[in-house]
Amino acid sequence: MNVKKAIPFLFLTLVTCGCTVGPNYKRPKVNVPVTYRGAAEQNATQPQAPSSQAAQPAEQSLGDQKWWEVFQDQQLQELIRTALKQNYDVRIAAARIMEARAQLGITRADQLPTLGVGAAALNDRFPRNKVVPENETNFNAVSSSFAWDLDFWGKYRRATEAARANLLATEWARRAVVNSLVSDVAAAYFQLRALDLQLEISRRTLASRQESLQLTQTLSNGGAGTMLDVRQAEQLVATAAEEIPDLERQIQQEENFISTLLGNNPGPIARGMKLTEQPHAPEVPSGIPSSLLERRPDIRAAEAELIAANAQIGVARAAYFPNISLTATAGFLSSALTSLFTGPAGFWNFGGIATQPVFAGGRIKSGVRLSEARKEEMLLNYQRTIQQAFRGVSDSLVEYQKDREFRMHQEELVSAAQGAAQLSELRYRGGATSYLEVLTNETNAFNAELGLAQAQLHELLGLVDIYRNLGGGWQV
Repeated sequence: MNVKKAIPFLFLTLVTCGCTVGPNYKRPKVNVPVTYRGAAEQNATQPQAPSSQAAQPAEQSLGDQKWWEVFQDQQLQELIRTALKQNYDVRIAAARIMEARAQLGITRADQLPTLGVGAAALNDRFPRNKVVPENETNFNAVSSSFAWDLDFWGKYRRATEAARANLLATEWARRAVVNSLVSDVAAAYFQLRALDLQLEISRRTLASRQESLQLTQTLSNGGAGTMLDVRQAEQLVATAAEEIPDLERQIQQEENFISTLLGNNPGPIARGMKLTEQPHAPEVPSGIPSSLLERRPDIRAAEAELIAANAQIGVARAAYFPNISLTATAGFLSSALTSLFTGPAGFWNFGGIATQPVFAGGRIKSGVRLSEARKEEMLLNYQRTIQQAFRGVSDSLVEYQKDREFRMHQEELVSAAQGAAQLSELRYRGGATSYLEVLTNETNAFNAELGLAQAQLHELLGLVDIYRNLGGGWQV
């Protein structure tokens, strides 16, 4: 009777007095810059807000904004929504979360006792011989079993900690996929609209040059021009015409790429705003670098993997210590079903088992070294991910700023080239110059317009890169 009373106290003592081996996680220190390189130059070139407007806090970042606030083209927003629902990479990442959640449930169950029930009906018959007479016996049994591996050294708690961190890593990995997907769809859409603009410029230029060719032929037939002028005009027409098939090819391929991002088969893509109508952010706040550690999903995923690797050290070190388990069985055993559940038919047993490794050929020590090396690898990966994130932000900031400057210069070039082309056309019609001057200036104007379309595209792509590198897009 005293033993029965002592059992609950024994359970309580073993559970509460247990310790957890292995190091507790502590976020490592990283070298975080005060500001991003390129942010100061960008802020210096941006127009200052009126004094009546309150200045934005330094902590505010473009990465904190929702993607529909950054990309305001409604058709682009619809494409992004479709991609978030149907894209296979996002769905695969979600499936990995379910896997990690199930694995956490399996690991967590190791901390709990197991209970089982069973029933048996046996018939034993021994043949008659000179020593033993013929005998036949029936046995009927119903029993329940209990087993519990006590987590005295925290092995299962550390394993659960690692599984929980792995689950968190998969969740952040899915957000990283969303972050990339939103930016990829936006970049591809802007690329498509740039190709549309280039095709529009090429077709408009082709129509204008065909009119110039007709005029040149008329002047040549009237004696006011030469056959060389006609050939040069034909060259301009051919130059504009040859661009169209290649642009049409690129447009269809870009549509196919966007369709794949949406999780659809290749097909046409609906358009919204033209490239020149896309709103440009008047300023791009980058925020403070320390906030990037919390916002970038790839950094958070790398830290979760580091936490998991740190917890696995405790799992490995626990193998040095004894494994303590409790077992118990209780039930009824009788030769007749009618007396199976009577008092005399009952039985029970209870015991504890402790096993201590004595010699394992260095397996345990190597396991600890393996887990420690794995943690060091994850630590270096975490630090590298942070460093690459800072570089990505700085690169995108300077890229966006220089793309804006280039676009402004390209607008001036287009204005000058178009003016020169118009003047040379008037001079040619007045007989003041040859058609070679028209040819040169028309070509320059055409190339300048195409260059401006590319400059506008690069500026938008620079904005997309800043948003991606600042960790925006996954917030809902």
